[in-house]
Amino acid sequence: MLDLLIHNATLPDGRTNMSVAVQAGRIAEVTEGLSPAAAPAKETVDAGGLLLSTPFVDAHFHMDATLSLGLPRLNASGTLLEGIALWGELKPHLTFDALVQRALAYCDWAVANGLLAIRSHVDTSDASMLAVEALLAVKKKVAPYIDLQLVAFPQDGVLRSKGGVENLKKALSLGVDVVGGIPHFERTMADGADSVKLLCELAAEQGKLVDMHCDESDDPLSRHIETLAFEANRLGLHGRVTGSHLTSMHSMDNYYVSKLLPLMAEAQISVVSNPLINITLQGRHDTYPKRRGMTRVPEIMAAGMTVAFGQDCCMDPWYSMGSGDMLEVASMGLHVAQMTSQAAMAQCFDAVTKNPARILHLEGYGLEAGCNADFVLLQAQNPVEALRLKATRLKVWRRGTLVAQTPARTAALSLPGRPAHTSFLHTK
Repeated sequence: MLDLLIHNATLPDGRTNMSVAVQAGRIAEVTEGLSPAAAPAKETVDAGGLLLSTPFVDAHFHMDATLSLGLPRLNASGTLLEGIALWGELKPHLTFDALVQRALAYCDWAVANGLLAIRSHVDTSDASMLAVEALLAVKKKVAPYIDLQLVAFPQDGVLRSKGGVENLKKALSLGVDVVGGIPHFERTMADGADSVKLLCELAAEQGKLVDMHCDESDDPLSRHIETLAFEANRLGLHGRVTGSHLTSMHSMDNYYVSKLLPLMAEAQISVVSNPLINITLQGRHDTYPKRRGMTRVPEIMAAGMTVAFGQDCCMDPWYSMGSGDMLEVASMGLHVAQMTSQAAMAQCFDAVTKNPARILHLEGYGLEAGCNADFVLLQAQNPVEALRLKATRLKVWRRGTLVAQTPARTAALSLPGRPAHTSFLHTK
């Protein structure tokens, strides 16, 4: 007997009347029209024709800072640099327990939103490794529910801050997964390039993935992504390197970008854009027209690279909003990038599901036999409708076990020919 059978589901690729059979936490079979009578299971769920998706994945977040809004004060200017300064003011007052409790509270939000994998950057600039140790403890605690991947992130600059290199290496030795960096925050452009070289060599030596905050600036001459692509190519890190933000590409000369994109594609660079944060932090020095700052998502996708959307921040020194809802993130990306064709909107759904899963190198992610039985049942009939409605996550499964559920949205209507308390969705 199966552990779980979900039938009458629509899959993100458009297949309808699909059944997913689960045994021992993995997908045993994905087929059309498998009935409960033909496949007895301990638990049977009729999806009612709604969308069954793989879980949402966030490829860029800062869990050490999450839910710290107002500590020690609010960001009055709304700028990236004041946010960094605020975080610096807060760090001496951080405690292990507070870091863990805020992170766990966010993880609860994530699970309820069907977000079951997160790559979080963790600040390694503090020699105490307090934030690192706290998030390593969180990673262990949430492992039954969330795949939490940590990036060693030298927020104050790996070369700019005293002991930056040693601290980052220590974080990796403690169990942090990925090598991070912030070249545009080093003291000079040359130091930024040197930091990229040093960090990529460290990753190659230790067999680590790389994910750098890169060119998070309105400066069209901030071009560390070029160096990152070069080093990835030189060191054979193809498919293992991610450039996050890349907001300077928004302001770059088109001719230069026409040269840059093939270099990035050759090195198989992945890209994470953070729409909510990029459009609020960038362009702060502009009057009008005011740049929105988000990188060139459609063009990067068209060049064959994997692109994901990230939440980045949630109620912290940089951003006072956020809820862990990746459909909100994708919707903002869709609008800012003007990705409004049916195909482009489907790409935006992929940018918060299978694309970030590829960037994180998640094992067992997918809707095929042998994959982990991790699903989200959405109150929508296709990915585009899910984006439009910010669809309710009706049920969330992790390894075949139900971990969250939310009642369907309904509307109490009293219209001629329409019964009260109808489904929120338009039905055929």
